[in-house]
Amino acid sequence: MNITKKSNKVRSDLLTYAGVMLAFIVLTLLKNNGVLNRSMTGLLVPICCYIVMAVSLNLTVGILGDLSLGHAGFMSVGAFTGIITAMSLADAIPSVALRLALAMVVGAFFAAIMGFLIGIPVLRLKGDYLAIVTLAFGEIIKELITCLIVGSDSNGLHIIFNVTGSKSANDLNLAEGGRIIIKGAQGATGTQTIATFTAGFILIMITLVIVQNLIRSRHGRAIMAVRDNRIAAESVGIPVTRYRMMAFVTSAALAGAAGALFGLNYSNLAAAKFDFNTSILVLVFVVLGGLGNIWGSILATVVLYVLPEALRSFANYRMLIYAIVLILVMLATNNPILKSAVANFRQRFQKNKEEVTEQ
Repeated sequence: MNITKKSNKVRSDLLTYAGVMLAFIVLTLLKNNGVLNRSMTGLLVPICCYIVMAVSLNLTVGILGDLSLGHAGFMSVGAFTGIITAMSLADAIPSVALRLALAMVVGAFFAAIMGFLIGIPVLRLKGDYLAIVTLAFGEIIKELITCLIVGSDSNGLHIIFNVTGSKSANDLNLAEGGRIIIKGAQGATGTQTIATFTAGFILIMITLVIVQNLIRSRHGRAIMAVRDNRIAAESVGIPVTRYRMMAFVTSAALAGAAGALFGLNYSNLAAAKFDFNTSILVLVFVVLGGLGNIWGSILATVVLYVLPEALRSFANYRMLIYAIVLILVMLATNNPILKSAVANFRQRFQKNKEEVTEQ
């Protein structure tokens, strides 16, 4: 029986990978043949970024069971460290693909460090208190980035932390040929847009492999045990804080990589983009797709991100329609009759698969 359950989980993971690959192939063909308009083509990279954000947040909210409202803060750390990395190495590394990969790695690294530092005080809390503190940290990160002025020249990076607001990019004293990367509240300007849909697809696959394997591992079972009953987990010797930190830092690192890809998709990007509303948006993707449901997070992200663009012909009413659709979907997914019908269908489907396997 255990072998059957394990094989079903592996099959489910493989189907998820296959579904993402199929979607990538279809969208690439549509893009190359000019079927997708310019507006829809421009959404491809952001959709990939938000899918990674939703899957990574689901690791914290759905698998670990902690409500985090500061996920956009980790995305902003990854975005601006990734931009600094890619722009400062433009002359040293002419390969665009290599610079993009390095930027995402650096973005993930710094976001993981920030996640660890924030996790030390935050993970002593739980429930509403945890949500409020992570929200506060997300806003603090945004404000700190707003104070940054960064440039690079032949001597390396020049960084000014403009707390008083009295300094400008001229105070960097860059050598001839140097470039300004971040201009404080204006954010990153003149960024070379090197993000690609292919890189977004690869990042999604890496995220799925990391998250799915973590969930299926001994560590993942310990994380879910902490979610289900923290006291019981402690009583059997599970180090609760360590596993909460593991999930939290992993989630932050993936958000940082997504942020780096997102940042390098725009020539101008301000820290104000990564505010409280962005964290709530990603949380909506997770809740609508189902807590702990990775495939659901992917579908919910695609539908809810594309829907406002699809409703653009309705002009001023499109966001109203978007809100109504969101409410109706949430009511439907929480309908006890519908949930019971879906559960019964899954049980019958699972039973039929087991009977076929035994035969």
